[in-house]
Amino acid sequence: MRDIMGMMGKVKEMQAKMEKMQAEIAAIEVDGTSGGGLVTVRLDGKGTLKSLKIDPSLFKEDDVEILEDLIVAAHKDAKDKAEALQAEKTRELTAGLPIPPGMKLPF
Repeated sequence: MRDIMGMMGKVKEMQAKMEKMQAEIAAIEVDGTSGGGLVTVRLDGKGTLKSLKIDPSLFKEDDVEILEDLIVAAHKDAKDKAEALQAEKTRELTAGLPIPPGMKLPF
């Protein structure tokens, strides 16, 4: 019975750590760039677009499609960075736990 109580305590401790980690991740901001820095987007840890900066040299009528592609690429760059930070924090938190490879936390 003591093992179950000890395990429940560890589960609650892990849950508290996960909640703290999720709050830290939400507070992270990452920048993604494309076009050699002509387009920059900033996302929070949840992937919400916080800001967008576009170099004025891109505001030409015939460059609209290029600009659209650069915005999408910058957004993807920032989102990939945010996901990498989240994965790193999750690895730190779950170090030593027998979690199958590829399993994503939080659930």
